Amino acid sequence: MGLPFTTRKATQADSESIFNLVYELAVFERAPNEVTNTTEAIQKHGWGENPLFHCWVAEVEGTIVGIALCYIRYSTWKGPVLYLEDLVVSEAMRKHGIGTALFNECVQFGRENGYPRMTWQVLDWNTPAIEFYKNYGASFDSEWVNCSISLQNESME
Repeated sequence: MGLPFTTRKATQADSESIFNLVYELAVFERAPNEVTNTTEAIQKHGWGENPLFHCWVAEVEGTIVGIALCYIRYSTWKGPVLYLEDLVVSEAMRKHGIGTALFNECVQFGRENGYPRMTWQVLDWNTPAIEFYKNYGASFDSEWVNCSISLQNESME
């Protein structure tokens, strides 16, 4: 029998636990200094009249051990698309089906809301995650290059 856990829609009171798991992911991805988000920002942006994201949590004995956080982006070719920003399960809690349950929460949300697809990114060296997504029949695109700019840099003008 596996480890007993539950999943549920996150609440604003979960913001600190969400932030802590995001930070744990940043450490795993070798980029903890890149995290500029805060618990307070998560509280502000995830709830209220126009939340910027949807989030589900997994709990073991009342402790949040995993999250799936997604938001809606718009594709001019496909229309609204569900974007999975982070799927994180605390390292000690992996291999118990928690990631699968959280991923399925996002998939179900997307289907219920009529989104034609869900997209996400995975680092090319994260073999366990790649293998996990292959179980869903995910396609991996090597054609596109990720790009970003800092909007706080005034030297672009």
